[in-house]
Amino acid sequence: MPALLTSASTLMCPHGGTVTATPGSVRAQAGAPILRGSDTFLIAGCPFMIGPAPSPCMTVQWVETASRVQHAEDFVLTEASLGLCLAATQAPQGAVLVVMTQPDAQGL
Repeated sequence: MPALLTSASTLMCPHGGTVTATPGSVRAQAGAPILRGSDTFLIAGCPFMIGPAPSPCMTVQWVETASRVQHAEDFVLTEASLGLCLAATQAPQGAVLVVMTQPDAQGL
């Protein structure tokens, strides 16, 4: 089973920007609050350019979450979840990279 993502997990955009997660609920924890698809994910420091114009990744939209584990009526995120990094125009610019996670708790 894949490890759960928590607010202590390290996530990045494909261009090296840092993803910061703000959990909507902190009641369920696995060392840190467990993340859900409906939580807020902001990206800072993305250097992506389209030609001469900056087009940094700004937010994450989760399109695949855990299929069975829920918290506060929403499915949680695991290292197998799929999130798309979006520009300010909402154009997808690549998938979120899970660099590090909390390996002690797992879910489907």
